[in-house]
Order: sequence, then C-alpha cells, then structure tokens
Amino acid sequence: MNKFFAILLFGIIFLFYKKINSKKTKNLKLNKFKNKLQSTQTNIERIFIREEEKTFSNPNININIGIYDHEDNINRKSNIHRARLSKFKKSKLNGEMIFQDDEQRIYKFNNGMKVYL
Repeated sequence: MNKFFAILLFGIIFLFYKKINSKKTKNLKLNKFKNKLQSTQTNIERIFIREEEKTFSNPNININIGIYDHEDNINRKSNIHRARLSKFKKSKLNGEMIFQDDEQRIYKFNNGMKVYL
C-alpha cells in the first residue's frame, strides 16, 4: 500500500511539474517572438523588403549590379530584373533599358536600332 501511495504521489508531482514547465515554454516562445518583432535587425530587414518591393514595382528604377557585389545580392537583383522583364516587358539594368518582345527575346536599343542579346 505504501508503494502505491509513493507512486501516486510521484505521479502527481510529475504532472504538476510538466504543467508548470509547459507554461514557461509558451511564455519563452512569446517573449522570443516579441523581442524579434521589436529588434533593430528586423526593422532593417523590413526597410530592405520595402525597398525591394518599390524596385520590383517600377521598371524605370535602375538596378546596379557591380563587380564587388556578393553572390546572394547579385542573385536577388537579377531575379528582380527577370521578374520586371516578364511583368512589364522592360527593365533598367546598369543604366540601360532592356526590353522583352512577345516571343520572349531580350533586346535593347543602340543608336535607334534593336540589338538582341
């Protein structure tokens, strides 16, 4: 009988411990979410996302890809350029306006003549 009460007491203590512990993890997750939302790094990322959206929505904004850009940055800029070409049929890249015709061919104007790339 003593063993039964000992096991029962141990079980009840274990259940209370689990219940208290589960509440702490929820609060920790909530606090982590709040801290991430209020951090300066998140605000900086939001600014870059807004800038990318503005660049994506206007094909006349120049996308400058330099030789010292990182690979991730180059990929991001080229994806924005390709998306603008497919959506607006034109995009400005490194100071040159590049166009796309109905047959998906890419060209630019050089001295008033179409030069296909």
